[in-house]
Amino acid sequence: MTPPALEAPRGASHSASGSAPRRAARLADLPVLAVAVVWGGSYLAAKGITTTQTVIGVLVLRFGLVLPVLAVAGWRRLRALTPAQLRGAGLLGLVLGGIFLLETYGVVHTSATNAGLIISLTMIFTPLAEAAVKRQLPSGGFLAAAAVSVAGVVLLTQGGGFTAPGPGDLLMLGAALARTLNVLLTARIKAVQEADSLSLTTVQLGAAVLVFAVLAAVPGTGDGPWAVAAGFGAAEWAGLVFLSVLCTLFAFFVQMWAVRRTSPSRVSLLLGTEPLWAAAAGIAIGGEHLGPVGLAGAVLVLAGTAWGRRAVG
Repeated sequence: MTPPALEAPRGASHSASGSAPRRAARLADLPVLAVAVVWGGSYLAAKGITTTQTVIGVLVLRFGLVLPVLAVAGWRRLRALTPAQLRGAGLLGLVLGGIFLLETYGVVHTSATNAGLIISLTMIFTPLAEAAVKRQLPSGGFLAAAAVSVAGVVLLTQGGGFTAPGPGDLLMLGAALARTLNVLLTARIKAVQEADSLSLTTVQLGAAVLVFAVLAAVPGTGDGPWAVAAGFGAAEWAGLVFLSVLCTLFAFFVQMWAVRRTSPSRVSLLLGTEPLWAAAAGIAIGGEHLGPVGLAGAVLVLAGTAWGRRAVG
């Protein structure tokens, strides 16, 4: 029996039990925000080392650079995965491959600023999709925020005048939808919920590399990875290492780790700073410019996603 002098005040234990998950969620937020920073810079880096003819080859190199290290480092835990966990991680890897194909082809055909801002719509798509799966109507505030963000993307993609969005913009929109699917599947595939994050990441990247390798072997898909590597200089290799180690290995490991400790909506909304870093890199380093219409669209995208974050809590 606790001595009277050491008894906690009434309600204190309940408060402590509620504050612990909040502290854990805040700790999980920090690495997710770091992912937003490196992903924001990834569009400019990918644009700098990739052309239409080298997309597949660059993706094989980007993923293949870290895959052997992951496999060796986590071999014992990798062998401990059950068949169901392997299937779940493999499915996520196929989706991941689709995401990178859409993003990389997209960024080749649009600006790094546009790419980062359009992909930020994932923060709107994910809560909408989650609400549809749960059959719960989103709040009016969130729906209004989604409308503001969509209007912003329309203006952003027409920054040079009111014309139809370009192919790169549409590809980035598809990538945002694919990211939403990836986050939802990560949270809903029961087989991967208790598996080791490093092992799951390894299987995902392996499945994605397999997709890219098969595509690279198809005639007419562009330069192969060996030809791409032979044409790289020091700057291109530095960009590839940045994309491979930070934007791929670190980013997707953190995303899977965080989704299983918080929620899909929270992770997607925390990545809301990504377009800020993408725009900053594109303008400050890449020399990109937004016209008045594009600038208005960028402001609406950022305002809508910030409003959406508050609306979902």
